[in-house]
Amino acid sequence: MVLLPLVLPMLLTFSSNNVAGARDQEVFCGACKALVDELLYDIRKVNPKRTIDVGSFRISPDGTQERSKVPLVKSETYLTEILENICDRMNDYQLQVDPQTQKRTFKRFAPRKDEKIYADFKKFHFYSDAYKPLKFACESIIEEYEDEIFSLIAQESDYLVDKLCSEKSGLCEESATHAEL
Repeated sequence: MVLLPLVLPMLLTFSSNNVAGARDQEVFCGACKALVDELLYDIRKVNPKRTIDVGSFRISPDGTQERSKVPLVKSETYLTEILENICDRMNDYQLQVDPQTQKRTFKRFAPRKDEKIYADFKKFHFYSDAYKPLKFACESIIEEYEDEIFSLIAQESDYLVDKLCSEKSGLCEESATHAEL
């Protein structure tokens, strides 16, 4: 009984060290791929000719302002707005296991709002705690790699999934180009 107060804190310390910082590779990789899929979908919906004024609202001593127009989809304002709620759509993904390889991947099962079947689909309510880790991983990725996301979109990077999920973040080990969502 005397040893219990000494042993208990040591056990808690050792057990918490093993759990802290552990990431499920499949969940974070799947969340990254789903995040890019949703992001590209939102970008494709916008007219590429739409622009937004960016720059300083300050007036220089000579009376001019440093302002310029950039495509809306490359603006930090637009991307920030998209990223605010994008992780809520992780509920539209489900975990699938390939019967041959036993590889686990997340795939979108819900139709998007602009698809014809959406009107019928929205009559049903699907809720599962299974998407919560995916949503948490999505939010973590945005928090950690927000600047990289902005940069890659501003550069019009090809293979955004590979660049963000493999090269920049290292969340996915293999090339994601041929992996289907």
